[in-house]
Amino acid sequence: MRRLPAIDMHAHIDPDISPDDLSELSALIFAATRSLDEAERALKRSDPWTIWGVGCHPGLVGVQKAFDAARFAELINRTPYVSEVGLDGKSRVPLGTQRVTLDAVLAVLQQTPRLTSIHSFAAVDVTLECLTAQPIHGAVLHWWLGNEAQTKRAIELGCFFSVNASMLRKHELLASLPLDRILPETDHPFGDRSSGQGRRPGKVDNVEHVLAQIHGLAPERVRVETWRNFAQLVRSTKCGALLPRPVRVGLAATP
Repeated sequence: MRRLPAIDMHAHIDPDISPDDLSELSALIFAATRSLDEAERALKRSDPWTIWGVGCHPGLVGVQKAFDAARFAELINRTPYVSEVGLDGKSRVPLGTQRVTLDAVLAVLQQTPRLTSIHSFAAVDVTLECLTAQPIHGAVLHWWLGNEAQTKRAIELGCFFSVNASMLRKHELLASLPLDRILPETDHPFGDRSSGQGRRPGKVDNVEHVLAQIHGLAPERVRVETWRNFAQLVRSTKCGALLPRPVRVGLAATP
């Protein structure tokens, strides 16, 4: 069987990147956008191995002010992926304003489930409160830094977790995450700063190797497990028809 490409569950990429530059990455990349305007541009593209998201970043004042739930609902009809949304306790945007936006996002996603990459930096408890009040299918907690109790609560809520190179020294945290709930990410160009030269979207082999060590598996086995987790997210959100055809073929070939 042909080896499955790496999955990068959360990366930031310029929507004007050339198709050739994207194809050279040789990975399945979920490209997060920071605003509805950026998402509008990105969703005009048709890339075989890059899935563009619809986002409203909690750290950006103008983006939060401009959020429109009806426009968000329209945009997600064109993609299986929502990102980057969530809460940030260090943002200049008041947390109350961020929560109004996130609550509106979750209300839409309860009706129209999508794979959703959720930011929770310095606001883990409030993020989990929002997900408890409005549970959704397809939640992936991006760059997860929750403690043991918070992690347990997130697991009970059905959340998945995406992990990047900046987390690799946190072995105890990584070991607390069930392998059947983990997806790799780069959060390029932010979460892969420790990766040194050659860092790029889709380059998650370092993450796969550390997960393999923790779970006593070969890295190739971890790759398969992450595709199984991706498949589970697609099943739970019922949005497989929105995936590019090569990605659907890859899912069909997943053992």
